[in-house]
Amino acid sequence: MDNIIKADNISFYYSDIQDEDKPAENKIQIFDGLSLEIAKGSFTVILGHNGCGKSTLAKHMNAILLPCGGKMYAAGIDTADEERIFEIREHIGMVFQNPDNQIVASVVEEDAAFALENMGVPPEEMRQRVDDALKAVGMYEYREHSPSQLSGGQKQRVAIAGIIAMQPDCIVLDEPTAMLDPVGRREVMKTVKRLNREKGVTIVLITHYMDEAAQAERVVVMDGGRIILDDTPCEVFSHVDRLREVGLDVPQSTQLMYIMKQNGYKSADTHIINEEECADLLYDILTKGEQK
Repeated sequence: MDNIIKADNISFYYSDIQDEDKPAENKIQIFDGLSLEIAKGSFTVILGHNGCGKSTLAKHMNAILLPCGGKMYAAGIDTADEERIFEIREHIGMVFQNPDNQIVASVVEEDAAFALENMGVPPEEMRQRVDDALKAVGMYEYREHSPSQLSGGQKQRVAIAGIIAMQPDCIVLDEPTAMLDPVGRREVMKTVKRLNREKGVTIVLITHYMDEAAQAERVVVMDGGRIILDDTPCEVFSHVDRLREVGLDVPQSTQLMYIMKQNGYKSADTHIINEEECADLLYDILTKGEQK
């Protein structure tokens, strides 16, 4: 499978020096020698505590930030190629945490069309793309509403629609549900999963919600600018102690299995990450009368 994102031994640091002609004296290293490949059509979650570098990495994926060393490729394009920056962003869309910071128009359908206008898309095609994008996120019936009348989850779906209308190959979402209530979170996750499953859009999701991460195909865990775990959700979340060491939780079902394992239940399985599997195993343990 082709890679749509490739970080090749990249490094990045911030500096408090504003004058570019002077050497950086106080570098704040975010990552050094980081490599990561994201397959086209995949659904990958990136986890890590605040300050671990996950949002900085996300901003490298569509050239908001450029590496200080190594190479970053998006849709096969070197992100350092300034002449192809808009091409990169047509392939790699970005959704941020606060939908209010992304919505720029006073009407929903106008907001979804904003990027297309800047791209010079013909009006007839633009109309079709906007309608299709709003339908894809379940917001078509609100197309003539003001965003101010919408809930947080609805606003975030409008922001996603604006990216979908550009028809990118990949959408990078940087904690898109962090400011939403549980209903809004479910709405956004349902939309993201459908885009990946039905439209083949590559999804890179940064989140601190373990139940969201459990829905992905792949989980990448970062700590101190390094990748410390990279596997399926079942395998990653089975490392309960390792995740705790870096300040991360695990899904509640995994946590229950972990506690039972610690208390002598041999059949308790920390690879379980969803409630259904957890309930089935608990039923088996209760009906078979397993002794500790």
